[in-house]
Amino acid sequence: MEERLKTGTTTVGIVCKNGVIIAADRRATAGNMIVDKKAQKVHILSDDFAVTIAGSVSDAQLLIKLIKAELKLKEVRTNKNATVKEAANLLGGFLYSSIRRMSMLPSIAHFLLAGKDRNGTHLYDLFPDGSVTKVTDFISSGSGSVFAYGVLESQYTPDITIEQGVKLATKAVNAALQRDSASGNGLDVVAITDKEIKEVLQKEIKVEL
Repeated sequence: MEERLKTGTTTVGIVCKNGVIIAADRRATAGNMIVDKKAQKVHILSDDFAVTIAGSVSDAQLLIKLIKAELKLKEVRTNKNATVKEAANLLGGFLYSSIRRMSMLPSIAHFLLAGKDRNGTHLYDLFPDGSVTKVTDFISSGSGSVFAYGVLESQYTPDITIEQGVKLATKAVNAALQRDSASGNGLDVVAITDKEIKEVLQKEIKVEL
């Protein structure tokens, strides 16, 4: 039960002129209790895709395993990598099925999926209901998103670079860390470009509330 109820997050996705930035904090909570101070909320799925997670950790972890397996199977069957849109639609299908499955504990998981393919880099919002939305500027999810949006709305520009995007994502998540008790303890940032996906920042942050 405790593993399933870990909720409370701030995730951010930013579309830059030369790539995509995704970031998230590290705190996992169950109600008012902090149950993990080093939770991994940014996951690199493969050489082409990465996601952030918010919501029920157990559901998100299972869906990550499923999408990684399905993407590998598609590569083996077709002898080519999936596009970002295909990966987003596949994960959206899993979410659609999960939340509509009868259960004592509803499946609630929110993903931001970023990736690269032959058409460039892309960012998608995968809502818990299974809807798939392409993001053309920025997005935030989780309990601290309202604070992150305040920073993103005022400081984002369409011509932002990857380097500037890292700084903006850091600032947006940090704003949430200062105000949202369910977000905290650290920050992980991943950059996606046409050439690679890599972790560009891992930082522990202590917040006094």
